[in-house]
Amino acid sequence: MNSDFTLAVHSLTLLSLLPERMSSSDAIAESASVHPVRIRKILSILRKHGFIQSKEGTGGGFIFTSNPNEINLWEIYKITSAGALQPKCPEVNTDCIVGANMKSVLFSVFSDAEEHLGDFLCRYNIEDVMNLVKQKQEQAL
Repeated sequence: MNSDFTLAVHSLTLLSLLPERMSSSDAIAESASVHPVRIRKILSILRKHGFIQSKEGTGGGFIFTSNPNEINLWEIYKITSAGALQPKCPEVNTDCIVGANMKSVLFSVFSDAEEHLGDFLCRYNIEDVMNLVKQKQEQAL
């Protein structure tokens, strides 16, 4: 899985913890310890799918505009990482029973795995992640 999923969940969680407050991509990038360009790419995807809004100029930034209870992690996975579990297979060797069929067999197995991952990720939403972050923070104090 690529880090886009993690960065998207991080961004949405951070923004949802700051309701009605604009946050700059630089501030979000600093929170995630990544370059602002990486965060801007993720924020663009999240904005395109209606999870956040942005405002340009002085006092601008990004703001959470959704209900954190209604955004499950599977939705975020699908827009950032769908198909990421698929194995990278070499060229097919049609002269070999294994080589001729391995790609389609593994794709079937990993498609099934991704479907199970989806069932699991649907159980968690951004509000759950917010609450888990708050719990960890309280335990650290």
